[in-house]
Amino acid sequence: MTRIAFIGLGNMGGGMAANLAKAGHDVRAFDLSAEALDRAKAAGCLPVASAAEAADGAEAIVTMLPAGTHVEAVYAELVAANVAPPTLLLDCSTIDVATAKRVAEAAQAKGLTAVDAPVSGGIGAANAGTLTFMVGGSAEAFGRAQPILAAMGKAVIHAGANGTGQAAKIANNMLLGATMVATCEAFLLAKQLGLDPQTFYDISSVASGQSWSMTSYCPVPGVGPDTPADHDYQGAFTTALMLKDLKLAAAAASDTGADTPMGAKAAELYQRFADNGNAGLDFSAIIRTL
Repeated sequence: MTRIAFIGLGNMGGGMAANLAKAGHDVRAFDLSAEALDRAKAAGCLPVASAAEAADGAEAIVTMLPAGTHVEAVYAELVAANVAPPTLLLDCSTIDVATAKRVAEAAQAKGLTAVDAPVSGGIGAANAGTLTFMVGGSAEAFGRAQPILAAMGKAVIHAGANGTGQAAKIANNMLLGATMVATCEAFLLAKQLGLDPQTFYDISSVASGQSWSMTSYCPVPGVGPDTPADHDYQGAFTTALMLKDLKLAAAAASDTGADTPMGAKAAELYQRFADNGNAGLDFSAIIRTL
């Protein structure tokens, strides 16, 4: 059993913390939401009043926060609270690469071990403990982080040095956003040409057009496996979160001189979709606008 501080109990973090407790770890949980703390308590975690209190005596600290500014603020609080070596810091938030590197360097300057470990899989996978973690950090840090992350996921992959976990997440979600738009376009074109959606799925899902957006997350209700499309596009991975990741990808492309026209177009389309009042819908709901 490891004493773990878990900071950030939102849609993703709540399920992740619950799975750590289910695996037998001593989880001290903190969030600004009283409701989130109540859910964490019901799942076997011990709710506490601050990030510093959660971190007191912890062997590992997991953060799952909305943006880089929040991660930096919490890390500064933890350092100020004199979190001591050999505490392991695992940031599972999706943030920009530069911030991920900066907070890791600040932690390491205090003798702490840090990894960036963003996730793929959405709320359902967070609750089920089947997330994929892409981890940036030293080989030694990855070795320490792997057993903790494995309690929350089905795959834990070492991407490289600090920051590469975030790089993998940003590139992966840019690909996801672009392929979802293309998948929606393909279904609508097939329909306009008189092809039944289920028939098109049966063909494309085993042909060269197959993708995760097609076979695992089909945007058409009643076609393929159960997805948010079958629940009026509620929950799961919201348009707001997809737009956040696409903007991170666009900023990274600008910083590095990478040419990503498909990613840029996906960001443009999702921005328009969000601006029209759809930020809370699942990102596959963009099919409604095409």
